[in-house]
Amino acid sequence: MINGISAVWLPVTDMDRAVAFYRDTLGLTVNDQQADWSELECDGLRIGLNGSPQESPHGDGGALIAFRVDGDIEAEVESLKGKDVEFSGDVSDHPWGRIAPFKDPDGNDLQLYAAPA
Repeated sequence: MINGISAVWLPVTDMDRAVAFYRDTLGLTVNDQQADWSELECDGLRIGLNGSPQESPHGDGGALIAFRVDGDIEAEVESLKGKDVEFSGDVSDHPWGRIAPFKDPDGNDLQLYAAPA
């Protein structure tokens, strides 16, 4: 029986650039950094960055990481835009919450998520 998530990993093409984005731009904690594998943490979830040559990001579709925001989602969007993060759409409202889609430097799909009020 499944009882949790051990890790989520994303393919990256430039490990230093990817680690800098997740650490410096998104504020995640780096637990390990190597040439072809790095591990970050976000609220107890391990996020792996896989830089092996046989792995390559495709930019659209596939896995997506939704990062929960504590406060106002619009304020977090503006904060990340100030760090040169480009959002692929506006904040959108859904019955299950609000999202703001963006990508990492390798084109992996990410989003900010705020639970419904």
